[in-house]
Order: sequence, then structure tokens, then C-alpha cells
Amino acid sequence: MSGEHLGGEILADGPIHKLIVEFELNRFRGELLPELERLKEHGVIRVLDLIAVRKDRMGAFAVLSMSDLSPAEAVEFGAAVGSLIGLGVAGREGAKAGAVVGAEALEDGHLFDPRDAPKLAERMPNGTTYVIALFEHLWSIPLRQKIDRAGGSIVSEEWVGISELISIGLGAASTPLGFVADVESEAQAAEAGAQEA
Repeated sequence: MSGEHLGGEILADGPIHKLIVEFELNRFRGELLPELERLKEHGVIRVLDLIAVRKDRMGAFAVLSMSDLSPAEAVEFGAAVGSLIGLGVAGREGAKAGAVVGAEALEDGHLFDPRDAPKLAERMPNGTTYVIALFEHLWSIPLRQKIDRAGGSIVSEEWVGISELISIGLGAASTPLGFVADVESEAQAAEAGAQEA
């Protein structure tokens, strides 16, 4: 994901990962926050936004939010994301309008609105904490730069979890070398997109 167009530099080169986790009570603070700090210090990730909602055994809730973006960076990030969404919806005109809307949405520095916490808390069981985080994976930036310098382009990328691995296994059992078909279909989709642009 490169931010040199439309949205400026803030939507840099690291893939963005949304993670939602449920914890019992307040275990979130015990080990997760120190690990997040360690990963940030080593330049592995950047926390674009994080919100945690803790609901106690009586049903009362508290909200914690954090971000590594400065207010100005958050507005720039909102403009970049908004422009990309707008581009997909309505071309270059949509990109311009989306950039304005995105920048305004992140004026408070957060993508996740703490005012939505009561709605989330209603759905949570008592005695739990939900954490929703948006990370940029900084470790991948040097690899992406080298791919660019070598004249390569990323045809497809996705996070592969346990369920995806099982699906790959099921597909491979029924269609040998099924991953080749996936690569071919991604390449065809990329080629069709390039021809439309």
C-alpha cells in the first residue's frame, strides 16, 4: 500500500492489520501492553489506533484508547484512507471528496470512536475486555522497497490464519496445485484492473 498518490506519505508501505481480541476481565493490560511497547520500540509495528472496552462483572464499562499518530498524522492518515475509498467508489472526484471526509473523521486523532463504546459494551458479556487495534507492519517496508527496486509488483497479499490453511488443504486435496489457480486468478484480476484505469 503506497501513499505517494492522493493521500500523501502517511499511508506508507507497511500493510495494515485490523485485530479484534476478547479477554477475560483485565488481562489485556498484564502482558499485551508491554508486548505492544516492545514491538513499537523495535520498529516492528506502529499502532494506528486502538480501543479497549472493559466491562466488569456488574456491567459497568471503561474505555481506553491509544495511537502512535500525532493529531496531524491522524488527519493525514484519514485523508489518505478516505481518498482511496473515494477512488474506489467514484474515481478521482470521489477520491477528492473522500480525502476531505476522511481528514474530518480523524480530527480527534482516532479512527475508532470512543462514543461507540456503549454499543459495543451492550453486546459484551460481563467480565470481559474487547480490544480492537489497527496496526501498520513496519517490518515489511524494507522488503517492499526491495521488491520495487527489483521491478516487481505485488499481485496479491493477505493474512493466512488457521482457517485459511485448512481451506488451502481442502482445496489442494480436490485440486492438485490449487494455489496456482489462485495466483493466475489474482494476476488476471490485476491485469483487468490495469486495463480499466
